Amino acid sequence: MKRLLILLGTMIAGCTSLPIIDVPSLNHNSRVNYLVLHFTSEDFAESLRLLTQRTEYPVSVHYLVPETGDATYDRRTLRIHRLVAENRRAWHAGRSYWAGADALNDTSIGIEIVNRSACVNNDPDTESPSPEDQTCNMLAFPHEQVDLVIRLATDILDRNPDIDPVDVIGHGDIAPGRRVDPGPLFPWRRLYDHGIGAWYDDESVARYVKAFSSDFPELRRIQRALNAYGYLIELTGENDVQTRFVVRAFQMHFRPEMTSGQIDNETVAILYALLEKYRPELLEDLLTGE
Repeated sequence: MKRLLILLGTMIAGCTSLPIIDVPSLNHNSRVNYLVLHFTSEDFAESLRLLTQRTEYPVSVHYLVPETGDATYDRRTLRIHRLVAENRRAWHAGRSYWAGADALNDTSIGIEIVNRSACVNNDPDTESPSPEDQTCNMLAFPHEQVDLVIRLATDILDRNPDIDPVDVIGHGDIAPGRRVDPGPLFPWRRLYDHGIGAWYDDESVARYVKAFSSDFPELRRIQRALNAYGYLIELTGENDVQTRFVVRAFQMHFRPEMTSGQIDNETVAILYALLEKYRPELLEDLLTGE
């Protein structure tokens, strides 16, 4: 029996031992280009079940961050739960688009944050609701939970330097007609202050607010600006439903005090300030009319 085990071990080693020489190439990059943040709209126990068990519509994510004070979470301190290895494809983004890329499950790491915020359609039978047809109940994120998200995101970005600040995004940014998470109460500015994600400069916003008070961009140009920053939007020149969903998503990320989806001077000023800071070549195209 012992001789048989030795023989089997030798055969297995022989099957996996290849004459390989490592010659590292400089011509490569990471397959991970995006970090996507979500909220679960459920408590911890239900979130864990939905993200780990087979359901009618199976979903998963790389990391789950519990919430302080959740009765279904039985540990004294919050701990990050790894559900899918980063080198595997988790099913968290669904139909998605950002800056020319779609199907972001293939190229992203996802973080689900336990938080019971949600938006619901006022009329569940409405086939094509607008932002005005929805009621949202948004809940704050506890300080301790956000601290843990910051530590996790910092670690992910340290290991994945190809993720640019503009590519740290919410589910609402990449699917504005379907999702709103992590919502307007998520402290994006606090993450930015820790080196995570994008944020605008107040001086630039003030400059654009002043300029737009006398020369406000036409709607089609605003749609082009939203698309240039990353959002999927059809250039219709009309304040249609898809435009209001995209504007609401942008406001939930960068102007949380106003999330109606209606366009105003300050919202557009913030958009242009972000383009100036992070996508200046695309802003130049907008300003020159090309």
